Amino acid sequence: MINRKSLARMAGVGAAATVALGLFSTGAANADTFVPLPGGEIVKTLSDGTVVKVSLVGESANINPSLGSTPVHRNAWVSGSAQVEISGTGSDAGGAIYPGYTVGCQVNISGGGVSGGVDGSIDWSDPNGATGGVGANSGGELSLGPGQAKSFYVLDLEQADDFGSETHKKRNKFKGSNGSVTWADSTIGLSGCAGYAQARAFVSVEVETDNVITWVTLYGQPFSIG
Repeated sequence: MINRKSLARMAGVGAAATVALGLFSTGAANADTFVPLPGGEIVKTLSDGTVVKVSLVGESANINPSLGSTPVHRNAWVSGSAQVEISGTGSDAGGAIYPGYTVGCQVNISGGGVSGGVDGSIDWSDPNGATGGVGANSGGELSLGPGQAKSFYVLDLEQADDFGSETHKKRNKFKGSNGSVTWADSTIGLSGCAGYAQARAFVSVEVETDNVITWVTLYGQPFSIG
C-alpha cells in the first residue's frame, strides 16, 4: 500500500528528474558544431617560369557559439594542412609557409571587403586566391567591433637567433621542391562582436628563386563562427 508520504517522495524524484533533463537540454543547445571545410588550391607561374602550387587540405572548424556565455563571445578550434609544391626553373628554391586566419565581425570577408582589416597589399583579382604580402598578428584572441576584420598567424615557433636570444617565428621554412605545415585545434577566440562573425583560413607562401622573390596567398572558404 502506498501512503501519501511515499507519493510525495515519488513526486519529488520526478521533479528533480525534470530539472535535470532541462539542464541537459540546455547543454545540448550550446554543444560544439563540427564544420568540415573544402580547403582549396592555387597554382601561380612566376616570371622566371617557376610554378608554385599551394594547397589547403584537411580543413575543419569546431565551433562553440558562446564560450563566455554572452552573445559577444565566440570560440572555435580550427585544423588544416598547408602544402606547397615548386616545379620548373626554380624547383629547388624552397620557401616559407605562413598559415593563418582572417576573422570579421559583420563584414564580408569573402572578397575585397576584408582588405581594410589586413595589413599588406592584397590583389583580389584572382577569384581562386589572392597574391601579395599579408601582415598579421600572432595569436587567435581577437576583439572586434562591427565592420572590423583582423588576421593572425597560426604558428609561433620558438628558436634561438644568431646571438642565442629567444625569437618567435610565424612561418615554417623548407628547402627544395616540397614543404608543408599542419595545425590541429588552434584557437580562435573572439570578443566584442555583437553581430554575426566569420572566419577564413589563408596560406601565404614566400618563394625566393635566383631571379624572383614573391608571395603567393591562398584563401579558404569563409565559415560562420556564430
